[in-house]
Amino acid sequence: MHDSDRQTAWSGRRETFGLAVLFGALYFIQGIGEPTEGLIAQPVRSLLASWGHSAGEVAAFSALLSIPWVLKPVYGLLSDFVPIAGSHRRNYLLVTSAATTLGLAYLYLDPPTAGGSAQWLLVLLLVPTVAVAFSDVVADALMVEKGQPRGITGQLQSVQWAALYAATIATGFVGGYLSQHGQQALGFLICAVVTAGTGILAVLLVRDEPRAGSAEGVGGAWAALRRTLRSPLVWAVAAFIFLWNFNPFSTSVLYMHMTRNMGLSEQFYGNTVSVLAAASVAASIAYYFYCRRLRFERLIHLSIAAGVASTLAYWGLSGPASALGITVLVGFTYMTGTLIQLDLAARSCPPETAGTTFALLMAVSNLGYSASAGLGGYLYDGWLTRWSEAAAFDGLVGIGALSTCACWAVVPWLRRQMQWQAVT
Repeated sequence: MHDSDRQTAWSGRRETFGLAVLFGALYFIQGIGEPTEGLIAQPVRSLLASWGHSAGEVAAFSALLSIPWVLKPVYGLLSDFVPIAGSHRRNYLLVTSAATTLGLAYLYLDPPTAGGSAQWLLVLLLVPTVAVAFSDVVADALMVEKGQPRGITGQLQSVQWAALYAATIATGFVGGYLSQHGQQALGFLICAVVTAGTGILAVLLVRDEPRAGSAEGVGGAWAALRRTLRSPLVWAVAAFIFLWNFNPFSTSVLYMHMTRNMGLSEQFYGNTVSVLAAASVAASIAYYFYCRRLRFERLIHLSIAAGVASTLAYWGLSGPASALGITVLVGFTYMTGTLIQLDLAARSCPPETAGTTFALLMAVSNLGYSASAGLGGYLYDGWLTRWSEAAAFDGLVGIGALSTCACWAVVPWLRRQMQWQAVT
C-alpha cells in the first residue's frame, strides 16, 4: 500500500471514529433523558401504580406519552427546510436540549403528589418528550448525511444503540432504586442535568453541512414530502417497519405482570432492564462487525425471526431465575432485529431529505408501537376478568409473536423495491 493510500485509510478511520464518538454521546444522553424508556420510565409507571391505576391504564398512559414520536416527520420537515439562524441541525439541537432540561427541571421543582392527576403529569411530560423526539430526528438526519456517503450507516447505528443501551444499564438500576424508595422526583432532576449535555455537544462538535442550491421553506418541504410519498421503496420499508413494531405485548404489561402479579420487587424489575440493556449492547457490537458481511435480504429474515423469538421467550417466565435468563435472550434478539430495520431505513433515505424521510419511517415505527401497546393493555385487562393472570399474560405473548410473523408477507414486495432502487 502506498503512503498516500495509507494516509487516506487512516483519515477515513479517524473520521469514522469521530462520528462514532459524536453519535454515541448523543444517544447515551438520550438513553438517560428520554421519558418513555429512559431513567424516569419505571418511576413514572410506579407512580401511576401507586395512585391505583391498572395495567391497561398504565399502558394507555405510556402509549399517549409516546405520541410525540409519531410526529417525527414534522420535526424532520422543519429541520430539513426551516433553518434556525441558517442552521438545519446545530441550533435545533440547542433549542431542544434547553426545552428538555427546563421541562424536566420543572417536574423536579414541582413534582406530582400522591393525589395528583395522571392527566396533568402526562401534559408536563409531553414537553420533554417532544424535545427529545425532535433532537433524535436531528441526530438521525446527521447520521444519514454523514454515514450514507461513506457506507457506514449500519456501523453508526450499532454505535448509537450500543451507547443508548449502555445508558439503560445505569437507568435500570437507578430507576428501580428510585421506584422502590419513592424517590421518583429525583429522577427528573438527574435527567434534567444530563440532557443539557446535548446542547454542549452541539456547540463543540456539530457543524452544519453547506446546502448549495437547496430549496427551503414551505415550497421545498411540500415538494420533498411529495417525493417521499411517491416512493414505492419508502412505502415497502414503512409497511415492514410498522408490522415489526405492531406487537401488543408491551413493556408496560410486562412491568405490571412482574411487579403486581408475580410479586417481584421494583428493584428486581429495574435490574432486568439493566440486564436487557447489557445484552443489547452486545448485540450492537456484534452487528457492527457482521452488518456489511451478509446480504441484506438475509438480514431482513433474521430481523423477523429475532422479533418473534424475543416475544415467545416470555412463555418461559416463571420466577426470578427464568426472568434473568429470558431477559438476556430477549435483549440480544430484540436489539438485533431493531438494528436491521434501522439500517434498512437509513439505506432507503435520499440524503437531501434525510431528516424528513428517516423521521417518517421512525414515526411509522412509533405508531405501530403506540397503537399495539394500547391494544395490548386493553386485551390484557379484559382477559384478566375471564382467565388467570398467567393465561392472560401467555395469551398476549402468543398474539405478539403472531403479529411479528406478518412481516414475512411484505418481504417479497420489499425485495423487489430494494432490487429496483439498488439500495443494497
